[in-house]
Amino acid sequence: MFLRRLISSLLDLRISMSPTTELLSKLEAKAQPDALPTSQKSGSCGCSSSSSETTVDEKIQQRIAKHPCYSEEAHHHYARMHVAVAPACNIQCNYCNRKYDCANESRPGVVSELLTPEEAAHKVLVIAGKIPQMTVLGIAGPGDPLANPKHTFRTFELIAEKAPDIKLCLSTNGLMLPDYIDQIKQLNIDHVTLTINMVDPEIGVKIYPWIRYNRKRYTGIEAAKILHERQMESLEALKAADILCKVNSVMIPGINDQHLPEVNRVIREKGAFLHNIMPLISAPEHGTYFGLNGQRGPTPKELKAVQDQCSGNMKMMRHCRQCRADAVGLLGEDRSQEFTKDKFLDMTPEYNLETRQEVHAAIDQVQAEQRTVKTAKAHKKVANSPKILVAIATKGGGLVNQHFGHAREFMIYEVDANEAKFVGHRKVEQYCHGGYGEEDSLDNILKMLEGCTAVLVSKIGHCPQEQLKQAGIEAIEVYDVIEKAVTEYYHKWFSLQVCSDSILANP
Repeated sequence: MFLRRLISSLLDLRISMSPTTELLSKLEAKAQPDALPTSQKSGSCGCSSSSSETTVDEKIQQRIAKHPCYSEEAHHHYARMHVAVAPACNIQCNYCNRKYDCANESRPGVVSELLTPEEAAHKVLVIAGKIPQMTVLGIAGPGDPLANPKHTFRTFELIAEKAPDIKLCLSTNGLMLPDYIDQIKQLNIDHVTLTINMVDPEIGVKIYPWIRYNRKRYTGIEAAKILHERQMESLEALKAADILCKVNSVMIPGINDQHLPEVNRVIREKGAFLHNIMPLISAPEHGTYFGLNGQRGPTPKELKAVQDQCSGNMKMMRHCRQCRADAVGLLGEDRSQEFTKDKFLDMTPEYNLETRQEVHAAIDQVQAEQRTVKTAKAHKKVANSPKILVAIATKGGGLVNQHFGHAREFMIYEVDANEAKFVGHRKVEQYCHGGYGEEDSLDNILKMLEGCTAVLVSKIGHCPQEQLKQAGIEAIEVYDVIEKAVTEYYHKWFSLQVCSDSILANP
C-alpha cells in the first residue's frame, strides 16, 4: 500500500515552475531598494539577511540521506523510532521532568512505558515491517542512554543482528560518552547527538542543579565544570572516531540565549556538523523547575533570530519536533500509541529487507523528482527581492497535502524571488474536531501564524479562510510539491505588489 502511494505521488508530480522572463524582469526592476523597501513590503517576521546558510559536505550528505533527524530532506519521507530502555539519568536539568507512564505529553523525557532490550528489539522488528520507511532506531531516554549502558548496548546489539539496514542513533548529555566511545564505534553507531547548552560553567550553574559522576554527586560550579569538560572530550572523541555529531541546545531566554552563538562557534571548531537550537518547553503542567518558576520559552521570532545568527557558521537543524523518548513515525506525527506493549508483543514481526529496499527505492525516485522541481527555475538571480514567510500544512512527502482543520503544526518557509528556504515549524491546536471548528483553536493558530503572509493548504473552510484574511494572512488551496507551490505563490504575490505600486504611482 505504501509503495503504491509513493508511485502515485511520483506520477502526480509536475515540474514546470520557472517564472516567465517578463515577470523576472518586473521582479528585478521592482526589487531595487529605493522602489520597494524590504522592511515595508516583505510581510516577514524577522526574516534573515541575504547571506546563504552553510551547507553540508556531499560525503556527509550521503551518510545522513535516510536519517530524518539529521537531514531536512529525509524528514519528509523517512520515519524514525525511539525505544525507552534507559530510565536513569546522571544529571538534572532545570527544563526536564522525566515521566515513565505518560501518554498525553509530547516532549523529550516522556514515555508511556519502559522496555527491556528484548522487548525493544521485538518492537523494532514489528514496526520495521509495518512502517517500511522507518530507517532509524534511536535511544534517547527517558533518561540518558549512557547512564544505562548495559540496556542501551544490548538493545543496539540485537537490532544490528536482526535488522542490519536500520541506522543506530544515540542521544546523550555527553557526561559518560568518552568512556564508551570504543563500544559506540564497534556497533557502527554512526550518528550521535550531544545536548550542550553552555560552554561557560557560570551559565551552566543556572541550568544544571547537579550531576552524578564516578559514583559521586556534584553541585554548583563544580558540577557545571565537570559536565563542560566531559562534553568537550565527547566532541573530540566523536570527531576522532569519524562519528557524525549533531548538537542540541535548548534556548532559554535570559539565561543562555545570548550565549548560544559562542556555543555554536565552539562545537563547530570541535567537529560537530549540525546544530539544533530548540525552544525551551516550560508549561507549568509538565512539572519542570523552569516551568514551575515562570521561566518562559522563546517566541518563534526570537528563536529564528538566534538560529539565523548561527547559520553562517554551520548547518542548522530547523525541523526538530522535540519528540518523546518512545516516538514512532515521521517527524511531526506520533504513532507510539499504536504500538504499546500490550499490542506489539502480540504482533508477529514482518520485517522483510527486500520489501523495505523496494520502498526506499521508490522514495529515492520521489526525491529525485522533487529535486528536479526545486532546481527547475530561471538561473537569473533577482537582487534584493523582499522576503516573506509562508506557512505549509503537510502530512509529509514534501507536499502541500493537508486540510487546514487537521493540521497540528505548520512548516514555515522563507521565500524570495530566488529560493524557498525552510526555517522552522510552529505547533498549533487542531482546528477541526468532529467536523466542527473550534474558535479557541483558531485564535491559537492566528497567533502562531503571526508574521506569515500566506498559509498553503489542501483544503480550508470559508469561516477560517475569512478570519485568516482579516488577520492579513492569505489562505491558498493547492496540492503540490512544497517548494514549487510556495515559489509559484511568491511570484503571484509579488506581481500583485508590482501592479499595486504601479497604480499608486500612476493614478
